Amino acid sequence: MRLRILLTVDPELPVPPRLYGGIERIVDVLLQELLARGHEVGLVAHRDSTASGVRLFPWPGIKSQRRWDAACNTLALWRAVRQFQPDIVHSFSRAFYLLPLLRSKLPKIMSYQRKPGRRQVALAAKLGGSSLMFTGCSEHICKVGGAGGGEWRTIHNCVELKKYTFQPAVAEDAPLVFLSRIERIKGAHTAVAVAKRTGRRLLIAGNHGDVGEEGDYWETEIVPELGRNGIEYVGPVDDKQKNELLGRAAAMIVPIEWEEPFGIVFAEALACGTPVISCPHGALPEIIRHGMDGFLASGLEETCEAVNKLAEISRAGCRQRAADCFSSAVIGSQYEQLYRCRIGE
Repeated sequence: MRLRILLTVDPELPVPPRLYGGIERIVDVLLQELLARGHEVGLVAHRDSTASGVRLFPWPGIKSQRRWDAACNTLALWRAVRQFQPDIVHSFSRAFYLLPLLRSKLPKIMSYQRKPGRRQVALAAKLGGSSLMFTGCSEHICKVGGAGGGEWRTIHNCVELKKYTFQPAVAEDAPLVFLSRIERIKGAHTAVAVAKRTGRRLLIAGNHGDVGEEGDYWETEIVPELGRNGIEYVGPVDDKQKNELLGRAAAMIVPIEWEEPFGIVFAEALACGTPVISCPHGALPEIIRHGMDGFLASGLEETCEAVNKLAEISRAGCRQRAADCFSSAVIGSQYEQLYRCRIGE
């Protein structure tokens, strides 16, 4: 049976995003998978969204945290539901936007890609009752959100495999690659220290802050290391550049210092056949099997040891991990099954 599915995403960035925008990228991959399965898809998103094949309902407000914009967007979602008449609403945006719909019998899914607020979840679960279900992008997120109540299910984020070229082998002097926002919690400084100690080249890619703590971090801990010891900054990268950068890397090294909700870049690296070196925080143990898809290390010494053991990792195994667990086909099927279950098929 063909379903009418209304997807929502926060209003700040278009779908698909031009450069960064993890949630927007995930929603774009999901909606294209749903369209390929023959479903009709509506999208409530930024007015500049260019996702093909969907019926777009633009948000009137573009700031999630601005009260007037939030009020206008809540009304806009209600109107979109009346016009599109979906079988199910799947929200990747603010739970507040669902408020006028929570007590209706219309099936609703609220998906979290970051740490949920316990009070927010508790209120939504109380108002939505059996019509509302929650998903989290990792078991870690579901555990946090589940403390607020409601029914939860883990569905990981996905990558579109055809956009990532599998590289079965790389040069002996292949560099390490750091690909993420350049801030302390992502561990760029640790990646630099590891590269210096192991004598490996390091390419740093991603955007960085220019003011405040992020600006100070960039200027004092990263900039002085650039252009020395084989450490280079290549700037922000688009999809094509990301594919090339990850594909020729010995490993992607992002030694996080926070409870990562998921981190789509880790799955993207695996899709290229590139091992991952990170830390056992948040969702990383759900993505990377230590010693199989890369290494999850604690501290500088363990991380350096991981670099020296990269030859033990099968690049074909990394690609297979992405195909089996994080491909758009696998994740799209999981959501499709969930939709049918929620509408009573």
